[in-house]
Amino acid sequence: MNPRHPTTPINRREWLRVGGLGCLGLSLPSLLQAKPLKSSDGSFGRAKSCILLFLSGGPPQHETFDPKPDAPLEIRGDFKSIPTSVPGIHFSEALPRTAKLMQHLAVIRSMTTGISAHSTSGCFMLTGYEPTTKAENVPASANDWPSIASVVGALKPSDRSPLTSVVLPERIENNGHIVWPGQNGGFMGAPWHPQMLRCNPAAERLSIEGMALAAGMTDLRFSERGALLKQLDVQFRRSLANPLMEEADAMQHRAFDLIHSETSRAALEIEREPAAMRDRYGRCKFGQSVLLARRLVEAGVRMVQVNWPREAGDEGAGSPLWDTHQKNGPRVREVLGPQFDRAYSTLIEDLHARGLLDETLVVVMGEFGRSPIINKNGGRDHWGNVFSVAMAGAGIAGGQIIGASDKTGGFPVDRPVRPPDLAATIFHLLGIHPNHEFMDAVQRPRTVTDGGVPLRELVGV
Repeated sequence: MNPRHPTTPINRREWLRVGGLGCLGLSLPSLLQAKPLKSSDGSFGRAKSCILLFLSGGPPQHETFDPKPDAPLEIRGDFKSIPTSVPGIHFSEALPRTAKLMQHLAVIRSMTTGISAHSTSGCFMLTGYEPTTKAENVPASANDWPSIASVVGALKPSDRSPLTSVVLPERIENNGHIVWPGQNGGFMGAPWHPQMLRCNPAAERLSIEGMALAAGMTDLRFSERGALLKQLDVQFRRSLANPLMEEADAMQHRAFDLIHSETSRAALEIEREPAAMRDRYGRCKFGQSVLLARRLVEAGVRMVQVNWPREAGDEGAGSPLWDTHQKNGPRVREVLGPQFDRAYSTLIEDLHARGLLDETLVVVMGEFGRSPIINKNGGRDHWGNVFSVAMAGAGIAGGQIIGASDKTGGFPVDRPVRPPDLAATIFHLLGIHPNHEFMDAVQRPRTVTDGGVPLRELVGV
C-alpha cells in the first residue's frame, strides 16, 4: 500500500501492468519523488548521452591498455607493446587502431573491485554498489541494486526519443544461462528496467524481439487499439483515483509513440547505414551493435549499453567471451582484439566526424581483468584486484592515464579507483548528482551512488 495514498492500494497484477510498460526505460516521477538535479559545476551534464561498451568475461589488461613489456614472458605474454598517439603511453599491439586515438582517451589503469567472480564483480561494476557476497553464479533477484543504465533511464529521461536507456544485443549470463544481478531496475521494479533490445544487428535484416507489429497488424489497426485502450484506462483510473495510473497512462502513450516514431524506427533500421560504414565497424555482432548504439544516441537515446555477445557454442569452450582461461594469446590476437579494436576505434572516429564526441560519453569496461601469471593452459584467470577502463568524449581531457598498476599488472600502486567513483563520474557527466536522493517503492530515501566521488581528472573539480 502506498503510504501517501493509503486508501488506494495497488494489487500485484496492476503493479505488473504498470511496471511492464516501464521496461521501455520510462520513469514514474511521482513515485520516485526525486530531488531536482542541480550543480553549478561546468562539467556537470556535459554529456547528452552515454555509450557503455561492456566486454563481458573480463578483458586482460596486459593485452589491451596496460602492457608490461619489461615483465617476464609468463607475465607479459607474447604481445608487444606499441606507442600510442601520445608520447610515453603504450598499448598492446592487439589494439593498433585504438592506439592511434589515445589523444581522445583517458585510461584508468588502477580500477579495482577486489572480487574475482563474474556475476558479483560484474554487479559491482554495473551498479556502483558493492554486493553483499563475492560468490560466483549469484543470480539476479528483485533485491538487486538498480544498474547504472536503470538509474539514467529513470532520472534523466530523453527529451528527444521515446527510448531513454537501452541495452543490446543480449543480457549477460554465466554458463548455464544464469543471469547476472545488477542489470535492471532491481528493487525499484520494472518501471526502472532499461529497454532490452534482443537482436543480431549483423543479420541481413534486423529483427528486434517485441519491437515489431504482429503479422497482419497495420498502423491503422494499431492506432485504433491504442485509442480503445486509452478509453478503457480512463474509466479504470477514475474508479481507482490513483496517481500511479496517471503515470502508467503517460508511459503507455510513450510506448505507442515508440512504435509510431519515425525517428526511432529509422534509428533501428541499421540496413539504412551505408555499406562502407558497416564494413568499418566490422560485420560481426559486436561491431554492428556498436554501430546501432551510435545510431540510437544520434536519434536522442540517452544511454546505450552494448554487451559483448556470446558466440554459438561458446559455453562448452575454455574461453567464452573475454573469459580466456585457455589460449589467451591466440583468442585475443585472432578474435577479441580485432573485433574490439575495429569497432571501438571506428566509433570514436565516427562520433568525432559527426560532431557528437564532445556530447557523448564513451566508456569501455568489463567485470574485472585477468591474472598476471599465464596458467598452464596458456590462459589468464579471473582477476578483480586491478584492471583497466577507457573513457572518451563529453569534453573529458584525453591523452591521460589515471592511476597505475604494479610491474606485473597485479595490483594498484597509484590512485586506486573503485566502482562507486566510476559510477559517480558517469552520473555527473550525464547531469545526475552522485549524491542525488530518490525514494524507493516503500518511501525509503536512497542515493544513486554508495558515496562515490567523480574522478577529478575527468570532471575537473
